[in-house]
Amino acid sequence: MTAQISYADVEVGTELPAQTFPVTRATLVRYAGASGDFNPIHWNERFAKEVGLPDVIAHGMFTMAEAIRVVTDWVGDPGAVVEYGVRFTRPVVVPDDEQGAVIEVSGKVAVKLDDNTVRVDLLAMSAGQKVLGMSRAVVRLS
Repeated sequence: MTAQISYADVEVGTELPAQTFPVTRATLVRYAGASGDFNPIHWNERFAKEVGLPDVIAHGMFTMAEAIRVVTDWVGDPGAVVEYGVRFTRPVVVPDDEQGAVIEVSGKVAVKLDDNTVRVDLLAMSAGQKVLGMSRAVVRLS
């Protein structure tokens, strides 16, 4: 695959299509099985509260992975991501109900770099709070 977005067609400030990602307890169980991360803060409400959390929380790496989907969907090629990093600022609390939680992600081109690359800054929110800080990806465009 190659990036479907042309470097020449992108300017600083170009906004990526925002997306929302639902997260339920079932989502967390599936992620735990796939990742091998069975920490009880991600599935056991009693344990999560005993260690001071408000409820079960989503895995940080899961949250990070959902956020980068805004970039990979926009560019059309996951292999176009050259760098990606975040700071985990707040957990995504996932209640035990039918709705669960929602991660809302938006992004925009912050800097045009050399070699057909751009830096995309992402904003990831859940329940009105920023859940990822310094969320940035460097992406190689066509």
